[in-house]
Amino acid sequence: MVKRIFKFLLKAFLWFLAIPLIAVIVFKWVPVPVTPLMVIRSYEQWQEDKPIVWEHDWVSLEEISNHLELAVVCTEDQNFLKHNGFDMGAIEKALKHNEKSKKKRGASTISQQTAKNVFLWPGRSWVRKGLETYVTFLIEVFWSKERIMEVYLNSIEMGDGIYGAEAASQRWFKKSAIKLNKSEAAAIAVILPNPRKYRANPATSYISGRKAWVIRQMGFHGGKLDYDKVYKD
Repeated sequence: MVKRIFKFLLKAFLWFLAIPLIAVIVFKWVPVPVTPLMVIRSYEQWQEDKPIVWEHDWVSLEEISNHLELAVVCTEDQNFLKHNGFDMGAIEKALKHNEKSKKKRGASTISQQTAKNVFLWPGRSWVRKGLETYVTFLIEVFWSKERIMEVYLNSIEMGDGIYGAEAASQRWFKKSAIKLNKSEAAAIAVILPNPRKYRANPATSYISGRKAWVIRQMGFHGGKLDYDKVYKD
């Protein structure tokens, strides 16, 4: 009996490791058609008797404005090209901040956000966090930084029922993602912490102020991501 239980647990653990690994390898080349969050949001809309909004159009990284790539790095993860999935400095700062403040601060990198948004579900349980860590490790091993950015920009929530750069660009500015200028890219990047609450256009005074800060940060970073500097200071 004990041996059977041990075998069952071993098999379950191996599948636990294998399924995310297989998915990461497949999505190294294949566009991500749907994510758990998209399904969850649609279900929430249905439960609340709201119109189901699900806008998602996959495009290649070459079809997304360089301004948006840089803008999300400036707002979400300024060490994106330097770390291997986890920004230990940011994590340490967040822990110190959270010890002193009731308003909690996160330290998730773009890689971690990609793992969470594409493969997992919203939540703060230790199980989900453990899976996020494992999947983040996998995508950093098997994907390039360009692929991580491509999947991130095509999958994350950029409005209520709006997923990915192309759908967001069309919704907020009536243009394709490749045509976003610096100001428009910054506006989309600024709403990412709470895309169902904030609007990229028309921008409130708060969004306008944040957008101005992002544009300054983009100037400090040279105006474009340099993927040749991956893991280099």
